[in-house]
Amino acid sequence: MRSPNVCFFENGRQYRPPPIINDMKLTFCGAACTTTGSQHLLEINKQHILLDCGLYQGHRLDTFERNKHFRFSPRELTAVVLSHAHIDHSGNLPNLVKQGFQGNIYSTFATRDLSQLMLADSAHVQAADARYINKKRAKKNQPPIEPLYSADEAETSLRQFVSIGYNRPVPIADGVTLTFLDAGHILGSAQVLLDIRDQETGRRTRFLFSGDIGRGNNSILRDPEYAEDVDILLMESTYGGIEHGNVEEVNGILCSTINRALEKKGKILIPSFAVERTQQLIYALQQITQSGQIPQLPIYVDSPLAVNATEVFRLHPECFNESIYRYMREKHDPFGFEKLTMVRESSQSKTLNDLTEPAIIIAASGMCEAGRIQHHLANNISNPDTTVFFVGYCAANTLGWKILKGDKVVNIYGEPHEVKAHIVSLDHFSGHADHRELMEYYRKTKGVKKKVWLVHGERPRSEALLNELTSLYPTSNFAIAEDSKSVSF
Repeated sequence: MRSPNVCFFENGRQYRPPPIINDMKLTFCGAACTTTGSQHLLEINKQHILLDCGLYQGHRLDTFERNKHFRFSPRELTAVVLSHAHIDHSGNLPNLVKQGFQGNIYSTFATRDLSQLMLADSAHVQAADARYINKKRAKKNQPPIEPLYSADEAETSLRQFVSIGYNRPVPIADGVTLTFLDAGHILGSAQVLLDIRDQETGRRTRFLFSGDIGRGNNSILRDPEYAEDVDILLMESTYGGIEHGNVEEVNGILCSTINRALEKKGKILIPSFAVERTQQLIYALQQITQSGQIPQLPIYVDSPLAVNATEVFRLHPECFNESIYRYMREKHDPFGFEKLTMVRESSQSKTLNDLTEPAIIIAASGMCEAGRIQHHLANNISNPDTTVFFVGYCAANTLGWKILKGDKVVNIYGEPHEVKAHIVSLDHFSGHADHRELMEYYRKTKGVKKKVWLVHGERPRSEALLNELTSLYPTSNFAIAEDSKSVSF
């Protein structure tokens, strides 16, 4: 490899050759100064590798156009590497395949199985969104739009998945070897470690994309792993500057909240994400019920996606921590117990309106923007005996966000409803590392880390993390990723 500082002589005269042009480039096509639409394009050895292919989520009309049109040619991609199955990381894969991508989509085994469920569900959401938009377009005499993709196209994209276990190095392109490291965020979530050899110069670079990093001490999943010898780091910053509650306090707070709610003798509604959060809740509720910390009462999981996702969890004990793995070896089911009922059919869901005794109803979606939770809120949110118990993040302007910020009246299915229920929020279940945990992740990730870009965070969150990283590690080069910007490394 030629050093850029070497001098050469020609005809007895000294000259310095032009600098070597580095052909390794990174372009931020999503999740830069925002937490949605994760897409990062790597150009290596004249190849194009896409890290994640998530849906950008926001106002319907704006997001439809943004998601429809990629900032690169899908046909020119060599491969896609998927960090995990959440829709903001995986949701635009069917559209990518639809527009001509023919390469492999690399993921862990659990991510592939969850993607099968979540992409099919996303296709139904795309169809519903298209119908909503087309009603508005029809009033303006505008032509209708088509959904981004159909359920059949979602299924077609799954045929291009190639599943890899954790810590199993696999070549995915010329000069590029992929290794997945456990991220501890959701079932199957992974950090993307790429060992790169520049074929022109021979230079070797170890590139790490954190994906979404979990908190550690998860009741189900293993703790995040830590890479060695990292040169370049692409790191999430979702909760920069924000501290969560202590994970070890979850069961105690859950008990006290439920017991207080039961004094009202009403329903306890828990809006919950179908994947990971629901399964954590099931396991926690099982533990505190069996220990007698709360009375035995009916618990319903009212979400077909959550029910199906729970079945996927049972298939992947390789993702579990030692505690729950030991629990399973003792022939216990961590996701099923006597008082738990899994609700698939909508007719069965409607009968929950007739319950007169206290019960816990867990239903998607976590932000209350869709799904059966809206049905339960419409029927119960005006009842002062009801408790609505939020256990996850609600983005600005979602129904959940409006309820949490104290709106006295909210619209559900287009109708106004007074908010008289008792509203409770618990952030201890968060699947994302908080500020302190992100700093710990950076410290434990070894290597020179000469260039670090912060992604997947609103700008104030990224800036808060950037400020402390810069203060503590002045020899590294930190920057906040800018949307659509390309950088060399």
